[in-house]
Amino acid sequence: MIAYSTVHREVVVKPRRANPDPDLSSCPRGRRREAFTLIELLVVIAVIAILAAILLPALSRAKEAGRSIACRSNLKQLQLCWHMYADDYGGVLVPNDWIATLTFSTNGTVTPQDTMQTSWCAGNARTDADTTYIKQGLLYPYNTSTAIYHCPSDLSTIEDANQNPLPQLRTRSYNMSQSVNGYGFLTNYYMNPPGAVDASQPCFQKYSSITNPPPSRLFVFIDENEVTLEDDQFGYPSPGDGMTGYWWDMPSNRHNQGANLSFADGHVEHWRWNAPMIPQYPEGYIQPVAPGGWADYTRVGNAMRMIVVDQTNAYLRDLGSGAARQFLHEIQIRPPPIFLAYRLE
Repeated sequence: MIAYSTVHREVVVKPRRANPDPDLSSCPRGRRREAFTLIELLVVIAVIAILAAILLPALSRAKEAGRSIACRSNLKQLQLCWHMYADDYGGVLVPNDWIATLTFSTNGTVTPQDTMQTSWCAGNARTDADTTYIKQGLLYPYNTSTAIYHCPSDLSTIEDANQNPLPQLRTRSYNMSQSVNGYGFLTNYYMNPPGAVDASQPCFQKYSSITNPPPSRLFVFIDENEVTLEDDQFGYPSPGDGMTGYWWDMPSNRHNQGANLSFADGHVEHWRWNAPMIPQYPEGYIQPVAPGGWADYTRVGNAMRMIVVDQTNAYLRDLGSGAARQFLHEIQIRPPPIFLAYRLE
């Protein structure tokens, strides 16, 4: 007879506790879901605002740095065109004779500049609605991209004949130094007696003559301030002509308080200014050097050809003469009120 023994196992089932939070069952692994408090939300918002305040200016500067690089690339290409022209013409530099409404001539006849067409670029940057004058310039055949004449950071727009602003961007942002085959070899009939403009605004006509300053320190193209930009020549007064301390044309300020310049040896530089280049008077006026800006003013002048003006000439000796008044009118240099009262009374 076989005996069977039965082992009884007791299974104890513990009762489940009631869930005090009806939303707990939906939380992973039974963790309780909690919302942000108002204070925590405000702290997060404040942190985001602080990070934005730190990062956005840096991003803006980085974006401007990219535009400045593109600007220097434009100047590099224009500088290459300038060199190729000189190579094609036996070292003679491209003419730089276009001065707004100026009527000088080499043959004794006063001729409007718009009929001469003897410059690297023509026209008026303030009013030119298209690139016609750029295409008529002597450098255009060496690079037919009109985009290289405009700085990507230049947001200034053209204006109509009454100086009312229009929405269209300008077609040109750059000027060429008067020191490189400027209109110095033309005759100024407002001088007494008539004489070469070179007597007050000297320039180099051939590349081989560039010695002081040397090609590595003589700038050719410059990114000009949109308030003073008009014709295609960057003018600067020579020592002793009575206008020292005034910008005839002012460098730009748009590249993080700086401007870009190309030099006769082919390289390009970015110059940052000690004082912001912010004109004190409207367009069409020469601009006084700002406080703290004398080092910048001298720096630009040192990168140009300079001579001490011959004070024996009646025109140069007396800027208050009728001839000087007419000359200033012709070249559209309108002195600011303080200069007008002092010089042209």
